[in-house]
Amino acid sequence: MIDRKDVKATLRKQVIETPSWAFGSSGTRFKVFPQPGVARNPYEKIEDAAQVHRFTGVTPTVALHIPWDRVEDYGHLAKHAADLGLAIGAINPNVFQEPEYRLGSVCHPDRKVRRKATDHLRECIDIASVTGSPAISLWFADGTNYAGQDDMRARQDRLAEALRETYEALSDGIRLLLEYKLFEPGFYTMDVPDWGTSLVHCLALGEKAFVLVDTGHHAPGTNIEFIVAGLLRVGRLGGFHFNSRFYADDDLMVGASDPFQLFRIVNEIVAAGALDPGADVAFMLDQCHNIEPKIPAEIRSVMNVQEATAKALLVDRAALRAAQEEGDVLGAHGVLVDAFSTDVRPLLVEVREEMGLDPDPLAAYARSGYAEHIVAARAGGQAAGWGA
Repeated sequence: MIDRKDVKATLRKQVIETPSWAFGSSGTRFKVFPQPGVARNPYEKIEDAAQVHRFTGVTPTVALHIPWDRVEDYGHLAKHAADLGLAIGAINPNVFQEPEYRLGSVCHPDRKVRRKATDHLRECIDIASVTGSPAISLWFADGTNYAGQDDMRARQDRLAEALRETYEALSDGIRLLLEYKLFEPGFYTMDVPDWGTSLVHCLALGEKAFVLVDTGHHAPGTNIEFIVAGLLRVGRLGGFHFNSRFYADDDLMVGASDPFQLFRIVNEIVAAGALDPGADVAFMLDQCHNIEPKIPAEIRSVMNVQEATAKALLVDRAALRAAQEEGDVLGAHGVLVDAFSTDVRPLLVEVREEMGLDPDPLAAYARSGYAEHIVAARAGGQAAGWGA
C-alpha cells in the first residue's frame, strides 16, 4: 500500500537546480531573440531564479556558467544568492567560445591551447570553493568534422591528462561531473560522445568523478532510462540535465515533447532511491527559452518534473515486482501505465499548500507583477546572453 504521506514528504524535499543561462538572451544558431526585462548580469539572473523558487519551493540552487557569469567578487555573488534564499549550484566552465578553441580545447593538438583550457577548469574550481558550490560540471565541444583531421587516440590521451589535473585540483566537498554529447559541434567525432566514454574517464579518475546525463544529448530512440539505470547500478550517476527534444539537443522545456519518457526516466531514479539527498545525484534544468517567457518557462518545467516524480512515487512496486517475477508482461507494463495515467495535480496542490505556496505557481507568478517590474526596471543596459 502506497502511503500518500510518504509521497508528499518526498515531493516537499525535492530539489531541482535552475541554470543561470535560462534567464539571459538566447536563440537558435541563426538568431538570438531579445525579450524585454531579460537579466543583464549574474545578479539579476539570480534574482529571476529566486522567483522560480518563490513560487515552486523546490529550486533553492542556481548553476553558474563561467565566463558568462563572471564577476569580480564571487563571495559577494554567493551572498546575494543567500540573501534571496538561494545557494550557488554547479559551476560550468566554458571552453568552447574562444577563437583558440576552433579545433578543440583540452583535446586541441596545440599544447598552449590545452593549457589555457585546463587553467580555466582550475579557475572554476576556485570559484566553486569561494561560492560553496558542490560540483564542477564539465562539457567539452571538442571533436572533429573529418576523417584524419586528428588522431582520435591522442585526443583521448589529451582529455585524460586534462581531466586528471583538474581532478587532482578539486577542493574538499567538490565533485567532478563529466557530461557527454553524441554530436555537435563535431559531426565526425565527439571526444566525449556517450555515457561509456564518460564513465571510462570517471572510473580512471576516482570516486569523486561522476557521469552527467543530459536528456537531449542522445540519438532519437535511445533508451535513456536504461543508461540512467546502469549508471545508478554502479554508483556513477552524478547529475541529470533535464530538457526535452524532438531530434537532438533542442533544450526545450522538460516533458514538453514526451512526458512518458520523462516519467520512465524518473521512475528509474525513484526505484533506485536516488531522489534521497544522500544519493548525491544533482537534478538540473538545462534549457534556453527562445520564444517563450523565461521565468514562466522555468516554473512550468519544474511543475513537469514534479508531476513525473509524483507519478513515479505512485508506482505500486510490490505489484510491479510480482508481475515481473511471474513473467506477466502486460501486467508489469500496466502497473507503470496506471501510475503514469494518474492525475497527480490535486496531490501537488496539497503539497504546495502544505509548503505555504500558492497551489498554482504560474498564476501566482503572473499576479505577482514581477514580469512588469523587470520590464520597467531593466529598460537600459545590455541583456546578458550566450556571449556568442
